[in-house]
Amino acid sequence: MEALSDAGKARAIGVSNFSTKKLGDLLDVARVPPAVNQVECHPCWNQSKLRGFCKAKGVHLSGYSPLGSPGTTWLKSDVLKNPVLNAVAEKLGMTPAQVALHWGLQVGHSVLPKSTHEERIKANFDVFDWSILMTWSPSSVKFSR
Repeated sequence: MEALSDAGKARAIGVSNFSTKKLGDLLDVARVPPAVNQVECHPCWNQSKLRGFCKAKGVHLSGYSPLGSPGTTWLKSDVLKNPVLNAVAEKLGMTPAQVALHWGLQVGHSVLPKSTHEERIKANFDVFDWSILMTWSPSSVKFSR
C-alpha cells in the first residue's frame, strides 16, 4: 500500500478493525501511517480507548454499524432498544437512530449508517442542528435542540 501511495495511485491508506495494539504495532513500522481506522462503534460499544488512541496518533476513526448490528454473537446489546438512548431520543424529540448517529459525530468520528428505507435515510441526515451535552456523570447528561 505504501508503494501505491508513493506512486500517487492512492491518496490515503486506511485499515479496518485494528485494535490499539495492532494500530500501535503498525505505526511503529509504517512509513505512511493510515489515515483512517474503520471499526464498529456506537453508544453501546463506544471504543473509548481506541478513539483516544486514534485521536492521539492522528488517525481518523470511522464508525461502521453506528446503529448496532443486532444478531452478532460478540455484542448482546440492541443499540436502538437501549433505554438510555431511547430516553435521550424522547427528550429531544428525535429517533434513537438519530441520537446514535449524532453521538458518533459529536465524539468526533464519522458514521456510516445503512438503510434501504427512504424515510430512514432522510431522518439520518437530521443530526446536525442540535447537540447532546455530555458530562462525566451519566445522571447529569443534558440535552439541547
